[in-house]
Amino acid sequence: MENRRFVDRLLACSREKKSLLCVGLDVDPLRIPEPLRGHRDWVYEFNRGIIDATGDLVCAYKPNLAFYEALGTYGLEALERTMRMMPPGVVVIGDAKRGDVGHTSSAYARSLFEVFRFDAATVNPYLGRDSVEPFLSYGDRGIFLLCKTSNPGSGDFQDVVCEAPEGRMPLYQLVAAKARLWNERGNVGLVVGATYPRQLEEVRRLAPELPLLIPGVGAQAGDLERTVLGGTNEAGELAVINSSRGVIHASLGPDWKDAAREAARTLRDEINGYVAAKEAGRPR
Repeated sequence: MENRRFVDRLLACSREKKSLLCVGLDVDPLRIPEPLRGHRDWVYEFNRGIIDATGDLVCAYKPNLAFYEALGTYGLEALERTMRMMPPGVVVIGDAKRGDVGHTSSAYARSLFEVFRFDAATVNPYLGRDSVEPFLSYGDRGIFLLCKTSNPGSGDFQDVVCEAPEGRMPLYQLVAAKARLWNERGNVGLVVGATYPRQLEEVRRLAPELPLLIPGVGAQAGDLERTVLGGTNEAGELAVINSSRGVIHASLGPDWKDAAREAARTLRDEINGYVAAKEAGRPR
C-alpha cells in the first residue's frame, strides 16, 4: 500500500484515467449473464469480465459487501480473489456502511483494510467520533461517511434540523461539518446521493476540499449534469460518481462484457463533457 494521503491517490488515479467514474460490483444471483449461468465460479468470472472490460475507463470500483455476504463463504472467497486482480492504481471502495462502538469498529476496520485490503470504505457516523476513529487511524485509507444518502427514506433522519455547536442545521449538513473537522489525515470523504442535487450542491459548498462518493446515477435516475456541476470542486475533481446496475447489467446476454464497456465509456464521456462545460464557464 502506498504511503500517500488517500485524497492524493484518488486524484492521481482520476487524472491518469481522465475519469470520475466508479463502477459498483454488485453480484446478484438473479442477474447472472447467460454465458455464466450454471458456472460454479460465476461471481469471480463476472467480476473479472467487468474489470477487464472497464479497467481503463474508471477511477474506482465499489464492491457492495452485502451481495458477497449473502452468498456465504463462497461470496467472501470470490471477493478476496476479485481484490487480487484489481488494476494497479485504481481505488477500490468497500461499500460496507460499518459503524459501531469503538472496539467493534476496530474489528470492522481491520477486516476491511487489512483482510480485504480496500483502499476506502463507507462508514456510518451515527455513533459519533469514537466509532469512526478506528477507520480514521488508517491514514492512507479513505473513509466515506454517510451524509445524504440516495434512498427515498434518507430524510427521515438526515433532514432533521439539529442544534449543535456548529449551529442550527439539518443532520446531513452537521455530518459534513464534522467530516471537515475529522479530516486531519486527508482521508475523509462523504456519501451524497445524486438523487438529491440541491443537497449535493450544499454539501459541496460546505466541504469544498472533501471527495464525494455519489451514488444514484443510472438505475436511480439521478440528474447527471447537476451531479457533475454541483458535486465536483472548482477544478472539476473530487467526485467519485458511481453506477452499478447501469453498467454491470447493461446486458445479460452473450454481449454482456461489450455492453458493460459501452455503458461505462458512454457514462465516462458524458461526465467528462459536463466537467469541460464547467471548466469553460468558470471565470479565468
